[in-house]
Amino acid sequence: MRIIACLFIAFLSANASAAPHGDELYARHCSSCHGNDGKGGVGVPLALPSFLDSVSDEYLQKTIRQGRPGRIMPAFDVLSDAQLTAVVKHLRSWSDKPAPKEDNSVIKGNAKKGKVLFAKYCMQCHGEDGSGGKGTGVTFSRKRDLPIIAPALNNAGFLASATDVMLRDTITYGREGTPMTSMLVAGLTETDIDDIVSYIRSMEEAAERSKQALNGNGSDSPVIMVDSPYDLDETVANLKQAITDQNFTLIRTEYLEHGLVEEGKENKKQVALHFCNFGFLFKALSVDPRVGMFLPCRVTVIENDGKVQVSTINPKRLGKLFNNHELDEYCDEMYEVYSTLLEDATL
Repeated sequence: MRIIACLFIAFLSANASAAPHGDELYARHCSSCHGNDGKGGVGVPLALPSFLDSVSDEYLQKTIRQGRPGRIMPAFDVLSDAQLTAVVKHLRSWSDKPAPKEDNSVIKGNAKKGKVLFAKYCMQCHGEDGSGGKGTGVTFSRKRDLPIIAPALNNAGFLASATDVMLRDTITYGREGTPMTSMLVAGLTETDIDDIVSYIRSMEEAAERSKQALNGNGSDSPVIMVDSPYDLDETVANLKQAITDQNFTLIRTEYLEHGLVEEGKENKKQVALHFCNFGFLFKALSVDPRVGMFLPCRVTVIENDGKVQVSTINPKRLGKLFNNHELDEYCDEMYEVYSTLLEDATL
């Protein structure tokens, strides 16, 4: 009897440990952007009643699985189906209403007419091509002219997650607590709304091309590195001049091991130069506050066995990891700045 009891307890323990906990998964993967209570931050608010009560579980699962290519929200393809279900269940705990059933009916409208209507009624918030509002979420880097950033309707992840019926209902009834108002109240007919849905759906092909382009963006190398024909001191001096020539401010020059070893015992053949253009910094932060993780800019100079090398991080590689198409433009610009600095200092 004791053996059976032990086996039964072990069985219960195994099942308990195997069952994913949505609250823990949310805290680990989602809360840093969407907030502990789902009220948003870098990411949009998920606990908004008008949102939760109008989207199906399937939409939430596809959104988590697909992400939003180029729009900060990553694709969580490492989560199992059971884990996805657990996360969605946790999201549902913020609402006392049952999840709506997914309706995959196809809306047949006139996309050409929809494009004209989109330009008149939707473009101001969602962008001329449906690429969405600028900045992030509800706080931090976005202008305060709108309480919530408008989603990118031409995004491959969004179009793969949203059904035609969901699009139609959102346009028809709006989203309370957001700038998205009812287009019926605004004066559109049901036929007009069907036309807009068809136009949004017509963006899928271009969205998929954009997704593929994003997947191929950036160099595989995490650093930019060049050899210097000068000794360490000359190379550092050249870099200081190049930084000034590029309209950047040199913040400090220190040994690379500063703060890591006892003062005075640093390797004198390893030097780091920290610099910044504050106008560029503020613009980058307005696009994505996470850019602060790899700022201010830094160039490292190392001499080893008489050979001097200069290196920096590769902004293009980091831009790809951050999954923000708007930030990619700044990373491309910073890549050119770094490349020019290294070239000018080692000519």
